Amino acid sequence: MKILFLANRTPYPPYRGDKLKIYNLAKRLRGRHELHLLTFAQTAEDLSYKAELEKIFYKVDFVYLPKWKSALNCLQALWSRTPLQVLYFQSAAMQEKLREVLETDMFDAVHVQHLRMSPYLAANKEIPRILDMPDAFSLYWQRRLNSTQNPFVKLFTTIEYKRLLCYEQVMMKYNLSLVCSAEDKEYLETKQGITNLQLLPNGVDLDTFKAGGHDYTHNHTLLFTGNMDYAPNVDAVRYFVEEIFPVVLQKFPRTQFVIAGQRPVKKVLQLASDNVKVTGFIPDLAAVYNEASVVVAPLRFGAGTQNKVLEAMAMGVPVVCSNIGFKGLGINSGEGAIMQTEPMAFADSVNELLASEEKRLAVGERGVQVIRSSFGWDAVANLLEKYCEQVSGL
Repeated sequence: MKILFLANRTPYPPYRGDKLKIYNLAKRLRGRHELHLLTFAQTAEDLSYKAELEKIFYKVDFVYLPKWKSALNCLQALWSRTPLQVLYFQSAAMQEKLREVLETDMFDAVHVQHLRMSPYLAANKEIPRILDMPDAFSLYWQRRLNSTQNPFVKLFTTIEYKRLLCYEQVMMKYNLSLVCSAEDKEYLETKQGITNLQLLPNGVDLDTFKAGGHDYTHNHTLLFTGNMDYAPNVDAVRYFVEEIFPVVLQKFPRTQFVIAGQRPVKKVLQLASDNVKVTGFIPDLAAVYNEASVVVAPLRFGAGTQNKVLEAMAMGVPVVCSNIGFKGLGINSGEGAIMQTEPMAFADSVNELLASEEKRLAVGERGVQVIRSSFGWDAVANLLEKYCEQVSGL
């Protein structure tokens, strides 16, 4: 098949989130299909990755959209009912480039990444199109609204949430819409009445995040990973340091909490102390996971599944996480990840793992089994291939 990937961000380097997903899917499909990429570049650095992307994609096209122009786009929110998520990536140049690409090549399927890119092909019913959502956006914003106390942030969040509730109906204009967790799928079907949904889970690179080398003997390092300018991650580490970690330190005073992720904002940097380490960007996350006794993911809002949880489970590192993203894994608590929603119960589960090498080993090994069976990128890419064949009629 000839497949076009329409992406909201340049999928390189493949470190986190939406960049990681497109890169890993394409990497595994390239040997069987002719893959094309049309993506936004937000910086000159993005443009410099063309040669790397051409190792995977047959053809790569960029549309330059600097962040200042996206910020100007968002001013339209004063009179528009379109969500800011979508306005930010609005571009006449992208619409024109997409028209040119579609006139030049005939594609069997187009993979459209994110709600942010949905307007570009919503009306092109003659083209087989798949809309791949990272999560149910209105669910994410609903949870963000429920966790917000600041009245100004609450007002902004309420407006965006209501806009997304209406805008998500664009999913029905595509041949097929994908979400990464069963929880998101159930929400969109029951709350939004979306009927063209299938699952495409987030995956793990099992070559990078290998099981078998983890040392279960130590019990002094807790780890959180993720982009540290992402609001749910910022909230999660502050919540952990302020409400959960003190309980852990009462029992295990030598424990260190490591916050590993790029672009830590001031609120994160201010958490650093004798027991809290903020690393910034880490090029080799696998090595950091191997140094952890327990990975924690105490997110209070968000949706979808969490890469940090999947990666830790793939390496056999036990995880304690909140309910955010857990339901979508389709596992029971303890099968690689222990789910807790209250701060004291969360701390107790962390302490139980730190207190028992045997329990760390048992939880970690179960997680490896779960990831190998359902979340390797090879299996996820095969599923996307099947969906492309379905919409194209091949």
